[in-house]
Amino acid sequence: MEFDLTWILLGLPVAFLLGWLASRLDLRQLRAENRRVPKAYFKGLNFLLNEQQDKAIDSFIEAVQNDPDTSELHFALGNLFRRRGEYDRAVRVHEHLLSRGDLSRTDRERAQHALALDFLKAGLLDRAEDALARLEGTPFEGESRLALLAIYERSRDWPRAAAITEKMQAAHQGDFSTRQAHYLCEQALGSMAQGDLPAAQARLEQAAHVAPQAPRPRMELAKLQQQRGQPGAAVATLMQMGAATPAALPLAAALLVEAGRAANMAAQVMALLQQHYDNAPSLDVLEGIVALENAGAQESAAGRHWYLRHLEREPSLVAAAKWLAGETLEHEQFHPQVQRALDRASSPLTRYRCAACGFEARQHFWQCPGCQTWDSYPARRVEEL
Repeated sequence: MEFDLTWILLGLPVAFLLGWLASRLDLRQLRAENRRVPKAYFKGLNFLLNEQQDKAIDSFIEAVQNDPDTSELHFALGNLFRRRGEYDRAVRVHEHLLSRGDLSRTDRERAQHALALDFLKAGLLDRAEDALARLEGTPFEGESRLALLAIYERSRDWPRAAAITEKMQAAHQGDFSTRQAHYLCEQALGSMAQGDLPAAQARLEQAAHVAPQAPRPRMELAKLQQQRGQPGAAVATLMQMGAATPAALPLAAALLVEAGRAANMAAQVMALLQQHYDNAPSLDVLEGIVALENAGAQESAAGRHWYLRHLEREPSLVAAAKWLAGETLEHEQFHPQVQRALDRASSPLTRYRCAACGFEARQHFWQCPGCQTWDSYPARRVEEL
């Protein structure tokens, strides 16, 4: 059978014509899509840049209606709803994305993460916890564990919080030993409230082993030992804490004085406080020294010279007010009014201030009640910062 070249000559122009028509149809369709979707999409972006969120939402809704298969539009719309506080609408958008069978794995994980953020912002912690747990093994795993940790801390679920920090430490997300020690201390306080002192002591000893550099476990342990009639052990524990974390000794000065007196170890405690004061003057350590020097009511002024020594080293309204309280003025009848004014002026200076949010309190907190940050309160008072 002979091959006829005529068919080739006729077929080439036809194939070229068909290819040209197909390309023209594709270009026409692409241009139509570009005219339809990006116009609304970019209009929405323009409204966002001009902080016109209502109009931006309307534009994105129009774009989604024109092209419901575009996941990026859904993400933009959902994030806008969340920022506006319309969490129910944000949840519906992200749940709609997750219900799609054609969604890629990357977009599915991203939608799951966005849904978890919606629940968190809405305060639906149980649903947020479930959504965050589904992010294990995804690129959002680290963020989800941090969010879960915040949930467990807020609900005071210390065992589960400890389990999360163990995972994070194993994944090299940071050193959480101090945080784990805090969780053990919180559980110990719960045991003490229930009257189970041996269990509380065991947890505090474990906390001191987990984080030897953390001052709280030894301070709580010393309080427990003092409560159980073991002042000598309490003094030894606080001395260990002072050696490991000298900066935290002012927090333990009052307890150290109390335990030292009960254990007949006042001389050792005084030596430790004076050594610390010489290295780093502190109002709380100063008060401990004065308390030890004031042996009784008849010698109440024995340690007042320490306030003058402090004033020679640092200007302090608190120390000046305390020194003046024991002085006899020329017009003694006005002393109470002057003293009240000084005490009122110096009172704010004796507070503790959170280094993270600035929240001030009369007592020292291991976790700030304002911003929930751990160890954000320095051991020194406001006047000393």
